[in-house]
Amino acid sequence: MNSRAALPSLLAALLVPAAATAAEFPVKPIRWIVPFAPGGSADALARTVQPAFAEAFGQQLLIDNRAGASSTIGSEMMVKAPPDGYTLLLITTTHTINPSLMKLPFDPVKDFAPVSLILSQPNILVVHPSVPVKSVKELVALARAKPSSLSYASGGSGSSPHLSGELFKLVAGIDLVHIPYKSSGPGVNDLLGGHVPMMFVGPLAVDGFVKTGRLRALAVADVRRNAVVPNVPTMKEAGFGGVETGTWFGITAPPATPRAIITTANAAMVKALAGRDLKAKLDAIGVDIVASTPEAFGAHISAEIAKWAAVVRKANVKMD
Repeated sequence: MNSRAALPSLLAALLVPAAATAAEFPVKPIRWIVPFAPGGSADALARTVQPAFAEAFGQQLLIDNRAGASSTIGSEMMVKAPPDGYTLLLITTTHTINPSLMKLPFDPVKDFAPVSLILSQPNILVVHPSVPVKSVKELVALARAKPSSLSYASGGSGSSPHLSGELFKLVAGIDLVHIPYKSSGPGVNDLLGGHVPMMFVGPLAVDGFVKTGRLRALAVADVRRNAVVPNVPTMKEAGFGGVETGTWFGITAPPATPRAIITTANAAMVKALAGRDLKAKLDAIGVDIVASTPEAFGAHISAEIAKWAAVVRKANVKMD
């Protein structure tokens, strides 16, 4: 038989198993890389939605924490994983801030197949009770009276809380010292201990501490108040409009992952996020559900990269 004539038949034969595999996905547990340390907001939210996602997929989702290098260690692991749908990655706002702050070992757009945007939460400005202020204006006055004497914690250089602090400095015209941690968990612990006076962080990480008085919430960095702290004003209400930042969470797959697998994974996540029980849990901790199509998530990633590039440039942000 002529080898050229046989080539189309050979290619067709090779494609059949791949198509069948995509159609049957998933048939085994899925590894879900969370590029942040256990105990932080990202990890806590992943574990909150994990049971619902596993039920919708009909398979276990095994969380694999791979913290470090502003989430790039875990991200690079996913990029290099087989594009078969059995390795997924949680990305956050940090993913779109990093390109403006560091040289990356991957392309933040081309090397990530968007599956779905899933959640978002605003950042809340909280201070230790020992800080003698009860409003954002009082905090700004204190910072102006003692330049560079106040510091703020974040879940890492390039994280949304980090850029929140930098944007706040820019808008308020003050000087604060940034202290990065590997994730929000250790930062909150030092904040509780009074080792650092303030922090921008999601409601999930500090809700209980605000309610018990161990931390004082000054403002919500969002266009609207948060249900977890309904009596806390927005940054605009506090006199500092423009400081509106939060953290979104989404799922991506390795590049070249078949479209059929992306579609199946997206449908499972959207189904899981529509569940009443999960919504009630997320509402209780001030987290919004923002499920999307893969295309909408891809557009969101590109828009966020441009947005944060502008903030980094205007605030002259540098990696610590």
